[in-house]
Amino acid sequence: MAPEAVSSNLTTHPSHSKGFSDLTESLFLFLLIYIGIKMTKLSPKTIIFPLICALTVFLTNHAANCQPLSTPFRVGERLEFQIKWGFIPAARASMEIAPVNPDIIGAANHFILKIATYPLIDLIYKFRERVDSYTNRAITRSILYKKVLKGHTKRDIKVVFNWDKHQARYTNFAEKPPPITIPDSTLDVLSAFFFIRTQKLVVGQTIEQPITDGTKVVVGQLHVLKHEKIKIKGRLIDTFKLEPELRDVKGVFEKSKHAKMYIWVTADSRKILVRLKSKVIVGSFVATLINYAQLFPTKISKPL
Repeated sequence: MAPEAVSSNLTTHPSHSKGFSDLTESLFLFLLIYIGIKMTKLSPKTIIFPLICALTVFLTNHAANCQPLSTPFRVGERLEFQIKWGFIPAARASMEIAPVNPDIIGAANHFILKIATYPLIDLIYKFRERVDSYTNRAITRSILYKKVLKGHTKRDIKVVFNWDKHQARYTNFAEKPPPITIPDSTLDVLSAFFFIRTQKLVVGQTIEQPITDGTKVVVGQLHVLKHEKIKIKGRLIDTFKLEPELRDVKGVFEKSKHAKMYIWVTADSRKILVRLKSKVIVGSFVATLINYAQLFPTKISKPL
């Protein structure tokens, strides 16, 4: 069987997207204004120049608000995973790209990770996690990072990035250490997953990127180990096998000391995360993609 890429089981309708609708309605209104002016019998020389200027401004603003085509993902993408603790199905997880909250200045991307253990596992080790990451459009700077844990462990982490001062300020409930200095292009751990998807991957290369959890900053490394074909839901998928090294930075998954983490992404332009394997504080786990969807949301995602 030939390897294939992961495909969505949902049909999307780009022609129904908000951007297209806004453009059509605005151009129609523009046409009505032009007809109205013509009916007043003004000279064409009087109206053509203002109309051209107005149309230029409108199209420029519209283009500036559109999602850039350089990224292999867009708002509405949702990845769903099953997490196995050893051989036991232990939790579900989702990773999605949500609309950006306009109150967060400078943010152009909003990434969300949610993890929740199944009810049976809750009896042993209840775990609920939600991580929100906001970055600039190019995914070269984090703007805001939030991590909330409920259940056996409780945390309410927020990392605010101040790029005027090149600082990141970490808080966790009443814990408020001094801000740390960060270099240019520093990302949080969750946004680093999406940064990987914007890179051209070549077997044997190592990609370096400053990463912070708000308490320390390190130069994280991503090793592109090899091409590998793996089975996902009975289908053979062509992937890149990657090994990230974040050392002492805490973030999405807090692995055990000296444990290795491996991730597999599709070997196509989208580089979709299909598997993640590592050892964490409570044991080893494997997260496997079980569903991929591309939606067109209109509301900001609700908490877990």
